Amino acid sequence: MLVKQDGVFLLELDSSQKNRFLVKLWSKKGGDNRTYVFALYHCIMKPKNDLLLRVAKGEKTERPPVWLMRQAGRILPQYRALRATVAGFKALVSQPELAAEVTVQPVDELGVDAAIIFSDILVIPEAMGLDYEMVEKKGPWFPTTIQNSNDITKLRSGESAAEHLEYVYEAIRLTKKSLNNEIPLIGFAGAPWTIFAYMVEGGGSKTFSKAKKMLYQEPVLSHQLLEKITESTIAYLHTKIAAGVDLVQVFDSWAGLLSPSQYQEFALPYMERICRSIDQVPKIVFARGAQHTWPAFQNISADVIGLDWTIRAKDARKLLGAEQVVQGNIDPCILYAQASDIQENTIKMLKDFGGHHIANLGHGVYPDTPLDNVRVFVDTVKNFSYENS
Repeated sequence: MLVKQDGVFLLELDSSQKNRFLVKLWSKKGGDNRTYVFALYHCIMKPKNDLLLRVAKGEKTERPPVWLMRQAGRILPQYRALRATVAGFKALVSQPELAAEVTVQPVDELGVDAAIIFSDILVIPEAMGLDYEMVEKKGPWFPTTIQNSNDITKLRSGESAAEHLEYVYEAIRLTKKSLNNEIPLIGFAGAPWTIFAYMVEGGGSKTFSKAKKMLYQEPVLSHQLLEKITESTIAYLHTKIAAGVDLVQVFDSWAGLLSPSQYQEFALPYMERICRSIDQVPKIVFARGAQHTWPAFQNISADVIGLDWTIRAKDARKLLGAEQVVQGNIDPCILYAQASDIQENTIKMLKDFGGHHIANLGHGVYPDTPLDNVRVFVDTVKNFSYENS
């Protein structure tokens, strides 16, 4: 793994050995050769099961890889038991040992082809100086919201914000040790518009009308906030990559609330900047409910485009092309059905996409989903073969 010591990154091939490859990745005064070093690192430390990485890079594979958004969570009894021992959700996220343990739980339980670090998209506004609380059964709540230029000026941004998230990077390092290079580890962040929406609205909402009002009434101010969020997210993801993640995913959970023109102005350019800033690892973008934006996504600098369950595979292929790697997109609620129905619908999805596809749900798995049904979905994908289909 990559270990930071006094501004220098060590490529540690084996923590039990003394031999280390030492290289200084960057300094404020000198050049930046992090891309070369990270490429070397990910080449040397390629996971034994690299199916997800191969598909993300556009390679043909024997079957699609499978993982689930929110796979580390309340569908697992061991998660619920661990969750009961701490004060709340944020206590799990902020303690690296616990976050690493939760990350690995679905790997052991379900045999998925990738782990995704257990964290939250709202660590970014918190790192920027806007604290939030996770209210049980209600979701996130910000005691203070962004309302004017003074509020934005007070926020940290870029590396000065990202450096407040060391607990996330340590969780990544611990998880990489636990995974023992068996499967890839995914890091993630919220897209700037989605983070903006929470910081202005103050919590979850069906409409995010306060956030959208700022876009219309204060467009210059909105861009200033989006700029700071983007700078912080870029620094955050780069540091996650340095800590060891093999892919990154950017979630635009509230993309569907914006009109096409709003998305083109206030969302897509910032998503593109994040993608362009990263060339060390594959990138996945997921804009939920944003079918009206997908023509623009044809040119985004991402390797994989995530799809929700509201678009048919053949329509996605017609729009994005047969070679575009996609992720998704079965309805999460199909996992409430009978096992035979889950198998039938899963196989249909796999055949309809026809390769260059990462099997996943069209959104996160719901907390009350029967665990056995999740296993049916995962096992159906793992038993699928393009050659025999």
